[in-house]
Amino acid sequence: MTGTSLPRPIELASGLPLARRVDGIAGEGSKAWAVHSRARRMEEAGEDVIVLSIGDPDFDTPAPIVDAAIDALRGGRTHYSAARGIEPLRRAIAGHYGTIAGIDVDPEQVIAVNGGQAALFVSLMCVTDPGDRVIVLEPAYPTYGPAIGATGGQMVSVALNSERDFRLDPADIEAAIDGSTRALLINFPHNPTGTTLCQRDIDGLAELCRRHDLWLISDEVYADLIFDGRHLSPAAHPDLADRTIVIGSFSKSHAMCGWRLGWVMAPGDLAGHLGRMVECVFFGGVPFIQDAAVVALTGPQTETAAMRAAFQARRDRVVAAVNAMSGLSCQAPAAGMFLMIDSRGTGLSAPDFANRLLDQTGVALLPADAFGRSAAGFLRLSLSAPEAKLEEACDRIARFVAGLNR
Repeated sequence: MTGTSLPRPIELASGLPLARRVDGIAGEGSKAWAVHSRARRMEEAGEDVIVLSIGDPDFDTPAPIVDAAIDALRGGRTHYSAARGIEPLRRAIAGHYGTIAGIDVDPEQVIAVNGGQAALFVSLMCVTDPGDRVIVLEPAYPTYGPAIGATGGQMVSVALNSERDFRLDPADIEAAIDGSTRALLINFPHNPTGTTLCQRDIDGLAELCRRHDLWLISDEVYADLIFDGRHLSPAAHPDLADRTIVIGSFSKSHAMCGWRLGWVMAPGDLAGHLGRMVECVFFGGVPFIQDAAVVALTGPQTETAAMRAAFQARRDRVVAAVNAMSGLSCQAPAAGMFLMIDSRGTGLSAPDFANRLLDQTGVALLPADAFGRSAAGFLRLSLSAPEAKLEEACDRIARFVAGLNR
């Protein structure tokens, strides 16, 4: 195109060029798991390591879900299925989400996808063109940037101020909007801070999206893990119902991370386009996993309620322990399975703190710098370990911090 200088294609050793989009899936986000990866290698080598650097629930998938998958396997549910997901699952998702969000959801609006990350990718593919800007609230999950880059978009970060307990400010978002902005990607309940939306936040988002004609992509994978209050979804707002894409997952709510099943809910004709995109990329999901997911949503919820209660009890114990340590502090999150620990009082950067803590004590925390500059100086601690392990980890962290103070 005349007057436009494009970057040179990346080339392999063979001299064959790669697509320019592979540049978009690298960057800082790909470095986010360095401490975690090192901790896993130490663990595999037999070292005494407590890994609190990833959000993988330590609970087993509830037995009724596992039994349903086994029965479906034995029943021959191993063939192709509908690209949009089996109808009983879409109906179950619509009912479950409709209950927690307080809205009526048509199953035709729901598409089952191979994990929440896949749901995000197909959503971006359907609502953004190469060069479009997507505003992301930071701290942001590290894969958001690569997903946007892979679809040809440009991520624009808007910081959630730590001094305001990481709550959003519509004025900050509006300042980042220009003529190329196509979508706003939010994540509430929030990873890693655990903050949630209030009605005033949603009203502000609705006004912005309407006035600037934006799509709102709402990542709500922690909607079932709220401790304080109830889940408020932007999709319930009358001015956002026709422009909000909701992403959900079974990973956290039902301890099904490895099952790789998520879903996306979209308004109007967009649901049909998403279904066709899923067909192009995945050609449908795994039938026996979808059968099990129906049981997850329609069967007894006693085990999932017990998991939520356990996360809340762990939260309370660890927050109290951390706030008793000199140089560290943290707020009790309203939802989710993470704590954000402010380590700036120790005089160490978060990566230095995390690496030295791992080397000296065997405790692995994730430096939150990987989630964006607004999280610099914070560490993310995952509550995905039994209370005894968390107590031992807190004892080790306390000894480490005491050594720093000396």
